[in-house]
Amino acid sequence: MDTVTLGRTGLRVGVAGLGCGGFSRLGLGTGGSEANAIRVVRTALDLGVNLLDTAAAYRTECVVGQAIADVPRDQVVIATKAHATGTSPKDVVASLHASLRRLRTDYVDIFQLHGVPPTDYARCRDVILPALLRERDAGRLRHIGITETAPRDPEHSMLRQALDDGVWDTVMVAFHMLHQNARGTVFPRSMDKRIGTLLMFAVRRIFARPAMLAATLADLAQSGQLPHGADQADPLGFLLHPGGAASMTEAAYRFVRHEPGVDVVLFGTGNPAHVEQNVAALLAPPLPAADHGRLVSLFGHLVGIGLDRPPAR
Repeated sequence: MDTVTLGRTGLRVGVAGLGCGGFSRLGLGTGGSEANAIRVVRTALDLGVNLLDTAAAYRTECVVGQAIADVPRDQVVIATKAHATGTSPKDVVASLHASLRRLRTDYVDIFQLHGVPPTDYARCRDVILPALLRERDAGRLRHIGITETAPRDPEHSMLRQALDDGVWDTVMVAFHMLHQNARGTVFPRSMDKRIGTLLMFAVRRIFARPAMLAATLADLAQSGQLPHGADQADPLGFLLHPGGAASMTEAAYRFVRHEPGVDVVLFGTGNPAHVEQNVAALLAPPLPAADHGRLVSLFGHLVGIGLDRPPAR
């Protein structure tokens, strides 16, 4: 596993991190068993993945706790989250304590405020953060992060405030082949402040559904946001060739993995075999320069494309 230092946290983490939420929730969201979810986590650990990202809202903390019960605590980096919007500091601290019980641990490495909208950022910083700093001083968490509400904040306006403040140790940001604006708005700030980045939304449904992709890009071409010719039936087909990517999923992971400013790319699945494929893609070399350049030239200006949200749980 290739590793990086996660910003100023000093945590040494694999470039591939297991996301325990999303559409699959380790397979629990698609009818899989807890035993299978545990196999997914253990497969990731066996491949060198050491950062596990979960959340109270995902309802996967218990299976993560079971999966890592016999793993030396210093060999796994646990990140979890709590919703802060509409809650009090007491509620957020209670969520942290409940997460610790479900995860079977005395502390989490990264505790994140989950999906903070721009309108609630100042309150989270001024009211919620002080309570978390006290929990950090008590040893129940090591580092504090914040995550964006990508579908409702595609311009990263909350993260721009958070990165300028410099009070957070990590941020979670959406970035993929058709939504690249973090390159200009987020990554320069995070690198300057040495704030670790956890990348979400690297692979979205639009990449696996050719008809959806073609229709979306045709609409963009019709509205003048893309040059005509980009609305062909296979608009990303140029990525798949000998010497290029073998699949669209591989291309998506390779594109984001090597972006300057990206530390850890999160992937989610309920299939142990897909864990191996995703890790292999994230350890592969960058896309060929011509393919990468074409993606940036064609789609680098787009904002908010493919930011579909998981179904309600």
